[in-house]
Amino acid sequence: MSDSVQPTARPPRPEYKNIGIGQILESYRLPLAGKLSILHRVSGAGLFLLLPFLLYLFDLSITSEISFLTFTELIGSPLVKIILLGLIWAFLHHFCAGIRFLMLDLHRGIEKHQIQKSAMTVFIISLSLTAVFGAKLFNLF
Repeated sequence: MSDSVQPTARPPRPEYKNIGIGQILESYRLPLAGKLSILHRVSGAGLFLLLPFLLYLFDLSITSEISFLTFTELIGSPLVKIILLGLIWAFLHHFCAGIRFLMLDLHRGIEKHQIQKSAMTVFIISLSLTAVFGAKLFNLF
């Protein structure tokens, strides 16, 4: 009786793919929850970096009547309104996503379909509220 041992098949070696950033974005698609997580970090960083600007605006609005007039002139600028609209979105997105992440930390809604649904809900709520506050900012009502 001859004992012939079959060699085991080796797993394939990993391939190195030299790809650029465009190919990364094209080939590795993040789920909606992943995009939400990245935007949560970006919005938090943006709020932190623009905090001195917000404090400056707050100081202008409460120091005196003359500084309040300066504040209203500054807020009337379209560029400042666009910056404020971005800050409004950043705050609302960061707030809504933060609540979602707190719920996930409490092990609520951790099934795959619930995670995708809650991510879509955060996007819808934050963008809807941004549209409402943006309309008020641009004096549409």
